[in-house]
Amino acid sequence: MNLEQLLKSYQKQSQSAPNEEKISQTVQTAKQSLYSAWQETMLSCDEFLWIQLKLIQKRWWFLQFLLLCFAGAILASSWEESHIQRGMAVCSTLFSILTIPEFWKNRSSQSMEIEKTAYYSLRHIYAARMLLFGIADALLLTLFCGMAILGFHFPFERLLIQFLLPMIVTSAICFGTLGSRQKMTEASALALSVLWSALWLLITLNERVYAAVTLPVWVGILGMSLLFWCLAVSRTLNSCQEYWETAE
Repeated sequence: MNLEQLLKSYQKQSQSAPNEEKISQTVQTAKQSLYSAWQETMLSCDEFLWIQLKLIQKRWWFLQFLLLCFAGAILASSWEESHIQRGMAVCSTLFSILTIPEFWKNRSSQSMEIEKTAYYSLRHIYAARMLLFGIADALLLTLFCGMAILGFHFPFERLLIQFLLPMIVTSAICFGTLGSRQKMTEASALALSVLWSALWLLITLNERVYAAVTLPVWVGILGMSLLFWCLAVSRTLNSCQEYWETAE
């Protein structure tokens, strides 16, 4: 028997059928090891929120605080009712506009490709920012409304109509523009918000229209505005993965 025949004979003897059970166990062990290593390096929800909090530029919250202080000064002034209405409408619109730069960061920096490769997607980032801005703005607005009602004895229904209602609509416009499938820019959101502010001033400064609308109607309009805001926020979260980057 020559060497070639010996090698073929050895090859036949050394061949063995694969054990499917052992292969499955090996795969499962590898998956568990990979998952354990991933869990050790993965950020928790609290850590992710904390990082997003540090990334948010606090100057926008500071500007919102200064804006509410200015609105409080308007309420404390001896201006005529029409001037107070104008001031409150402008302040409420600006309060929502100040959130635009932070929510447009990912679009303006064209970071979609990077975020699609990360565990926390753009949807998670927007949800975290909305939560953080919601907490901060809710605190600021609670302090402002308490000061206006208790400190300046400003009627709640007037505060509801002249400040909270236009603020909610402006915020809905901002989120609706951000969630649009069209290539809308920050300037577009700003222009639409200013246009809404001008329209709102025309409505509230028309005494016949303003006096004809009763409180239940205003509350109904506020409810529809909240519904519109919720739909705009939901659309932003659901469509943010479809944003397309544009070349500079």
